[in-house]
Amino acid sequence: MLTPERHELILQLLKLQSVVKIQELIDITNTSESTIRRDLTQLEQEGFLKRVHGGAARLQGKINEPSMSEKAFKNLQEKKMIAGFAANLVEDGDSIYLDAGSTITEMLPFLKNRDIVVVTNGLMHLSSLLEARIQTFITGGYVKEKTNALVGRGAILSLDNYRFDKCFMGVNGIHPEYGYTTPDQEEAMVKSKALALSREAFFVADDSKFSEVYFSKIADLHEASIITNSLDEEVNDLYSRKTSIKVVKE
Repeated sequence: MLTPERHELILQLLKLQSVVKIQELIDITNTSESTIRRDLTQLEQEGFLKRVHGGAARLQGKINEPSMSEKAFKNLQEKKMIAGFAANLVEDGDSIYLDAGSTITEMLPFLKNRDIVVVTNGLMHLSSLLEARIQTFITGGYVKEKTNALVGRGAILSLDNYRFDKCFMGVNGIHPEYGYTTPDQEEAMVKSKALALSREAFFVADDSKFSEVYFSKIADLHEASIITNSLDEEVNDLYSRKTSIKVVKE
């Protein structure tokens, strides 16, 4: 089977079932594992799919965005591991920015009674921060109902009043070529502004976010470090050449 024929078959299968296994593709195409892996790598680089453990998955829509309630329980154990590691990077005396994100929410129990100052645009974080007795400032802006985030001109202007030692942000897509992306332009602008005002910047994201590309760009890959839970060695090497990446394991 010729390479274009294999590629077309792989993409057709992904349309039908969202995820395909390498062994399944080997059986269907009567091709070697190394050939299939090269096919998947090429198709990923061209933006047609994303590699997952043991196979490939269909990409999400570029403007598709789940609500906060939908995200809250997805990959929860992985988020807790990432959050615990990220919280340990915070030092007493730090001023930090916490983005509105489900993985950021999991950081809050680890920050209890810390001598820090927090600025956030996440309405969902407020009660936990106050219960943890953390000095907290909230940005201006209007409330985006789907994510409970404060965004818009008011949020961006209010951030000019602050400077941060560290910022921690969630993200929808991480790609070696297209950087950090999210479906909504308003949220992308707020994230980008906070990143620019921070001495150190971290994106906290489980492995499902890799190779995804969404509508609005936040920043290039090298502009922040990544904290994640699991990556194939090949993928880890690819990203490590472009930015600092920490893979947190149990």
